[in-house]
Amino acid sequence: MHASQMAEEFPVVAMDSDALEAARLLADRRLPGIVVTDPSGCPCSVLPASQVVRFLVPTYVQDDPSLAGVLSESMADRVADKLAGKTVKALLPAENSELPTVHADDTIVEVAALMARLRSPLVAVLAGRELVGVITASRLLELALNPR
Repeated sequence: MHASQMAEEFPVVAMDSDALEAARLLADRRLPGIVVTDPSGCPCSVLPASQVVRFLVPTYVQDDPSLAGVLSESMADRVADKLAGKTVKALLPAENSELPTVHADDTIVEVAALMARLRSPLVAVLAGRELVGVITASRLLELALNPR
């Protein structure tokens, strides 16, 4: 089975898209992540939902998780306010990471190997520079565990 046969339609967001709207899209559709496109519409990054969660948690709490228990409920309820006025670009990891992409004719093993190496919850499937669709880790597992 080739990547193009495994790929599914998937929403994408642009680098300059509203961060709060992107987070709502992730939450409402329970997506593991989302493909981010550059101004020309080409995939340039993947924003994992876990990265959005990480952005919401103050750095000092990430450094010392015991501090999470001392935050007031009102502060905890306003954690998503941190996304207001931000773009998707602000949520992406600072380090320039490799874009998890596969070619349309790559096999299930090639897709799995890339996902594992990059620890990515999804990969973008490209035919040239055009986005064919996305393969999520759960879709890959479904196909691997239930061969046709």
